[in-house]
Amino acid sequence: MRQFTAEVVRLLGERGVPASLPDLPGANESLAPLEAQSLESWRAAASEAAWQLGCTHVLAIRAGANAAPELPGWAYAALPGKNALRGLLRARVLASKERGVPEDRDGLLESGKTDGLELAGYRLGPDMIAQLENAELPDRPELRPVAAAELGGPGLWLRAEPDHDAAQAEALVELICTDLDA
Repeated sequence: MRQFTAEVVRLLGERGVPASLPDLPGANESLAPLEAQSLESWRAAASEAAWQLGCTHVLAIRAGANAAPELPGWAYAALPGKNALRGLLRARVLASKERGVPEDRDGLLESGKTDGLELAGYRLGPDMIAQLENAELPDRPELRPVAAAELGGPGLWLRAEPDHDAAQAEALVELICTDLDA
């Protein structure tokens, strides 16, 4: 999804729409430890980045909609935080089962809320786990929902192997530019 997102930013720039892709604390090039982050710290960081960059709109992708700054824009295939956490826990339980290690979702969740938890190769702290557990998508009528089907294909996260789809990136940029011109 990172390549897809970077491509969308690049294509928006080519169309004359200023765009940026800031790293949240603990992610990618950030020096902050991921384990020290929470959903609230990410919301604050996203809002601060939007303010510093003078953003007028936001594109939130998947679970990123849980931390999107309070700006108008688009929510592409928005996923509640609790659903994202459920998927990560399910993957951990299945991987553990394949290794012969008995783990269950409820036990992992309880442990994660006190000690943090490694999920999909990332160490999430107890605050993030606890906040994601019940995180619903915020009621944000200023964010236009964009379904994966609107981009002409299944979501990239549904593929067996990570991939990029230039046509979907172009379709999302076209949708955004059309809305901005309206």
